[in-house]
Amino acid sequence: MLDKVQIEKILFLDIETVPQVYTFDKVREKTRELFESKTRFLKKEDKTYEEIYKDRAGIYAEFGKIVCISVGFVNSTSTGKQIRMKSFYHDDEETLLKQFKSLLDEHYNSPMSILCGHNAKEFDFPYICRRMLINGIRLPNTLNIAGKKPWEISHIDTMELWKFGDFKAYTSLALLCDVFNIPTPKDDISGADVARVYFEENDLERIKVYCEKDVVALIQLFLRMRGNDLVEEGEIFYSS
Repeated sequence: MLDKVQIEKILFLDIETVPQVYTFDKVREKTRELFESKTRFLKKEDKTYEEIYKDRAGIYAEFGKIVCISVGFVNSTSTGKQIRMKSFYHDDEETLLKQFKSLLDEHYNSPMSILCGHNAKEFDFPYICRRMLINGIRLPNTLNIAGKKPWEISHIDTMELWKFGDFKAYTSLALLCDVFNIPTPKDDISGADVARVYFEENDLERIKVYCEKDVVALIQLFLRMRGNDLVEEGEIFYSS
């Protein structure tokens, strides 16, 4: 079925998130109590809530925020395919979310428009929706799934595709790229480093580059799953 999907209609995306406050001791008392309540199932004798907060706060939309959304789309040319990239990154989350929403409203607002990510149905899509609502932003049509039938939701998740109905395992994007022999640039940071790079180094540009690499890998994986050739490095273009 993947070969019937118009790849030009797909917007591939990935997000990077960090805690709203870097360390647990700086969190408001009421919020600390609510975080402890939400994560008490993770509490072990050898692990403090400070450590849990450091590891997990950024992945909870109630305690984290988005600092970068990178998107990519594929164009077909006379010589093959091109990938074009764009990123929305800002210290002010509301600003980048509004910019991303404008892209969706203007260019990905038809029934033919598709959003694609890796583990995106479980993480990226709901996280974006929750943070938009928290920031008082109306959900764009492609993300507003309330009341829609399953076949009316145009979302593709490459991790879900890889499961083939198996619900037992999480498979990372990095592992699938290795399995499919997809070349990926060596990253100088990992997802675990994003909060440190953001708060300690104040280097959003570095986070953006890391995020864009994941989107390129996502697109190449999708192409492999369709049985298509990979896009050559020289045919990947990044917007300034």
